[in-house]
Order: sequence, then structure tokens, then C-alpha cells
Amino acid sequence: MTSIRKDPVDVLIVAVPETAGSALYGMLDVLLAAGNIWQTLARTGLEQTLFRVRIVSPTAGSFTCGNGIPVVPDCSVADNPGAGILILPELWLGPDEDIHGRYPELMGWIRRKYKEGSTLYSACSGSVMLAETGLLDGCEATSHWGYQDLFSKFYPKVRFRPEPNLVFADAMGRIVTAGGTTSWHDLAIHIISRYGSPGEALRIAKVYLLKWHGEGQLPYAALVRSNPHADSVVRTCEQWLGEHFRESDAIRQVVGLANIPERTLKRRFKIATGTTLIEYLQNLRIEAAKQLLESGQTPVDEISVEVSYEDPSFFRRLFKRSTGLTPSQYRRMFQPVFNASDQT
Repeated sequence: MTSIRKDPVDVLIVAVPETAGSALYGMLDVLLAAGNIWQTLARTGLEQTLFRVRIVSPTAGSFTCGNGIPVVPDCSVADNPGAGILILPELWLGPDEDIHGRYPELMGWIRRKYKEGSTLYSACSGSVMLAETGLLDGCEATSHWGYQDLFSKFYPKVRFRPEPNLVFADAMGRIVTAGGTTSWHDLAIHIISRYGSPGEALRIAKVYLLKWHGEGQLPYAALVRSNPHADSVVRTCEQWLGEHFRESDAIRQVVGLANIPERTLKRRFKIATGTTLIEYLQNLRIEAAKQLLESGQTPVDEISVEVSYEDPSFFRRLFKRSTGLTPSQYRRMFQPVFNASDQT
């Protein structure tokens, strides 16, 4: 029989004007429901409170966060509240926007809480705030895949990993970062399992229909992203490849278009875009294959040829390396329900 925790775990969720309200209140609601909502719905009795959750902010007054959602903090940094768990939820940030210098008192307080023994958790772009504290320097971390370039530019000491849904920065699990926008689901399940029980985490997942993203973030990531840069030759090549990536000799043609030595083009392309020339071409082809898989029932072998891979086995290996899923798995996961129902 699973033992029942006698004392609730104190949790503080950080809120600032950039915070995403859905992540803030979703996490608050789910943690407060742990230990009691399933028991109420299933009439099993033995209700308990696993977590005592409060919202903490840099100042004591009420404010609005993302999309004008009101926030009334329970306490402020100046109150110096204590808690075993400190959560930094998603922020509304652009992919080139850091938060350097915005909340120096908050950053110092987060560092003190960690030093005093709190376990730190971040969801999605909340890891940008965590990176700003310096506590992620030299550690592995994740966030939404769209912030990979931001981390590379502003937080190069962080070993950013865009693939997983959860990353432990240390062996003790005292700093945990979660990936994309709804990764707070994964984080909530992990926290409830860790401080409550795996069984209770499963029950909460059933009640709220929370999904554990065991496939990681690769299936959701855009493989081709526009990186601003000043190399006009590379921009011309990117544009040409975007229109002609299906051609079998695309690399040869684009080298001719650039009218510079192939080795020079490849070096400049890597510097400007962050990817190699062949990787960029492959990503364009895989993105096209993804769209075909999402929108119809074309056989995988035909899609392989459509995106210029005559060898279907090579295409399948490349597709799985790029997305984490086989083409068939990707189709099942992302094809709209109405399309799937049309096949019955």
C-alpha cells in the first residue's frame, strides 16, 4: 500500500509580467488537485493535500501577465518565502529576446533559494530565466526548440539540448528543465510522481488528460528556420534551395550559383546559418516529407522519391534521425483526425 505524505510540500511558482498565464495557473491547479481530485471523482476517500502552492513575484502588488491575465501574488521576493520546490513557468519571449538586467533582485533570490536547498524546475522558456541566474552554466538544459539560437547567443555556457522533454542538470535532480510550451504537463507529472507517488501522477494525468511527451521535442521542431545574417551570397543560396531542393544535383547547382569555391561556400554557409549546406538541403526535404505525411495517404516509398531520395531505406533512417519517429509513426501522430476518419 502506498504511504500517504503527512505534510504537504511547499511550492513557489514565480510570476512576472512576461509569464504565460496558462502555464502559471495550469501548474497551480494541477498541483493543488494532486491527492484529492481523483479521490473525489472516484469516491475512494483518503483525500490528502500533497502540495501547498503559492505564487511569488518580484513585487507584492497585483499585475497582469501574458495576454492580460491577472495575477495576485501570495508573496514577494522581499518576503523571502521558503519552499522545497521553486518553479519557473513559461515566459512570453521572442526567439532573439533575452531578459538580461530585467529582474536582478529576483535572480539573486533564486540563487539563494537554490543554495538554501530548494529544487528548481523550469518549463519551456522559463529556462531562460534560470539561465540568467547562472545556475545552468556548464550544465545540460532544455527549453522550447525555438530558443536554441537564443541560448547559443546569450547563454553559450549552457549545454542546450532541444530534443528531450525533460533534462536533469545535475545527478541529484535539483535543477530540472522541461521543453516546449505544454511541457509543464510533463513537469507536473514528474513532480507529482517524485514527491507523491507514480500512481498519483498517473491518476492526475488521467483526470486532466495530460500527455507525457516521451517522444521528446524532435517531432514538433521546425527543421528549417530563418536565421538573420548579413551574407548575401548565402541568402541567395537559401532562397534557391527553398525552391529547388527536390532536384537531385541541388548541391552542384547551388555551388555554381554562388560562383565562389565550394569549400568557401560551405564554410560561409555554416557560419551564417549554423547548419552545413547538406544538412540544410536535407532539412528542406524532410520538412516537405512531413507535410506530405500530414496531409494524405501517399505511400512512404513514393514520398521518398518525391523529395529526391531514390533509396527509401536511407530516407527512413534520415527521417527518424531528424524527427525521432519513423515516417509511419509521424503520420499517425500528426495527421488530422478528420483525415484519419475518412479512411475508415
